[in-house]
Amino acid sequence: MSKLNIESTDKTPKIVFDPEGNEFIISGRSIPEDSVDFYERVYQWLDAEGVSLAGPRKFVFMLEYFNTSSSKCILEVFRRIQEIYYKNNEVSIVWMCEEEDEDMIDTGHDYQAILEVPFDIQVEEILFG
Repeated sequence: MSKLNIESTDKTPKIVFDPEGNEFIISGRSIPEDSVDFYERVYQWLDAEGVSLAGPRKFVFMLEYFNTSSSKCILEVFRRIQEIYYKNNEVSIVWMCEEEDEDMIDTGHDYQAILEVPFDIQVEEILFG
């Protein structure tokens, strides 16, 4: 299986999907000029590699901030992960946010309510510093 590794910038998150290392993380800020274009590589990876994922796999989202267009793309990432889940793969989503960030906590609950894939919200004292 291939690995997807996208380094972060001031406007885009770091993305590491590494099946061999069992690491699936999107972290940082997501305010790209063209969100659909940026997330297209993620969609392609999930479509091509997702059905081959075996064993328990957690997709961890540690986003400090994201804009409206990114939120739509993130939902599309979640939907593709859910499709992997529907194909009898043990995948889940972990939404990590800081305890002070009520907006991100609420957003996590909103996503959790519309998805059927296992979705865990983890609130930490400090994630971003």
